[in-house]
Amino acid sequence: MSTARPAEGARLADVLKGPGYLKTLLLSGLVGIPVSLVAFWFLAGIHELQHALWSGLPHSLGWASAPWWWPLPLLLVSGVLVGLIARHMKGAGGHVPVRSMGAGMSGTSTAVLPGVVLAAAASLPFGAVLGPEAPLIALGGGLALLLRDLLRTEATPQTTTLLAAAGAAAAVAAIFGSPLIAGVLLIELVGVGGVRLFAVMLPAMLSSGIGALVFTGFGRWTGLQVGKLNAKLPEPFTRLDAPDVIWGLLIAVAVAVLQHSTMAAGRTVATYVAGRTLVRTTLCALGAGACAAAYALVTGRDPQDVASSGESTLATLTADPQAWGIGALIAVLLCKAVGYALCLGSLRGGPVFPALFLGAAAGLLLSPLPGLGVVPGVAAGLAAATAVVLRMPVSSAVLVTVLLGNTAVTPLVIMAVVAAMITTELLPGGPRPAE
Repeated sequence: MSTARPAEGARLADVLKGPGYLKTLLLSGLVGIPVSLVAFWFLAGIHELQHALWSGLPHSLGWASAPWWWPLPLLLVSGVLVGLIARHMKGAGGHVPVRSMGAGMSGTSTAVLPGVVLAAAASLPFGAVLGPEAPLIALGGGLALLLRDLLRTEATPQTTTLLAAAGAAAAVAAIFGSPLIAGVLLIELVGVGGVRLFAVMLPAMLSSGIGALVFTGFGRWTGLQVGKLNAKLPEPFTRLDAPDVIWGLLIAVAVAVLQHSTMAAGRTVATYVAGRTLVRTTLCALGAGACAAAYALVTGRDPQDVASSGESTLATLTADPQAWGIGALIAVLLCKAVGYALCLGSLRGGPVFPALFLGAAAGLLLSPLPGLGVVPGVAAGLAAATAVVLRMPVSSAVLVTVLLGNTAVTPLVIMAVVAAMITTELLPGGPRPAE
């Protein structure tokens, strides 16, 4: 995505008085309304289809819940559909999830919207180990540009940048639980500073704020569920001790190594899939289904613990940590990490949600360490996993702090983010430049 570049010595007042800026700012605010409504129905549709496939259909066939093998046919269908979309539709259904989040911003256009929506609908409800954030960014930015074209507003590099950022912010504001997170995320995705930063962020913040209001109100009015990140821990926590910090930093390093290895595997999968898209996308999706089926067969738990984004499972994991034994945590970590790597390089979606679940599960698994508790263990795991995937330190710290709703662990969250990013940079084959 090209970025408007006012002169370095310009003041914000000069930018505001510039040709068409205030008109674009007003349009950005208005964009938040339709984009948030479309995002709402997109997420509600994904949620309803997922419920039908994983609950309604098994019930209609006489099962109380999805049997252990259920992920295999669903993800087989997903792989075929996504492979066909990637081969035949413009934009290949959106960028491969293992690429940086910035790739979704840079690829924003109206032409790729049908492929993005169809590929996400063929991935997420069927059990892809991915989240909805990357398709939402592409959907929001593309819709904003489509509205610009419909209103016949002049298409300049500045309006393209501002409206795409505003649309993306409005679309992701609700799924992350706060327009503040969307704003901070956009700051680091856009990657500009000074007056240029304010010029881009004013429309994005305005659009995300309006969009969040519309999104929340519309959800209450319809009664439909769209899902939202939730990691509130029931255990009271008021103060960090030295063991919390020491163990938390070690957990951050360990989670960073795990997440780094998973992302590296995802890049290998993406290279493999690029050779024969349809066949290899199908094989990788089927492999992810096998991971979920093996987990359910061995543990007797729900295969959706492994299949799907991990959003709802994260909420149950943090709400009732005692319900998970050590064996179940180890099994879900291993199986979900493999399924995640396969989906990162083949299907379509976002990388953040499963990473959050893996980080929380790893932190919970290690929380019995001497002097460590559940809250700091999970906080360190969440922060490290998010930092490795996003590669944006401020966004990672803000996201985890808001998710936990506990400011007492904020210092540990920040230190864990820093430790994870340093670890990832120093590991062989560290993060590649944004693609």
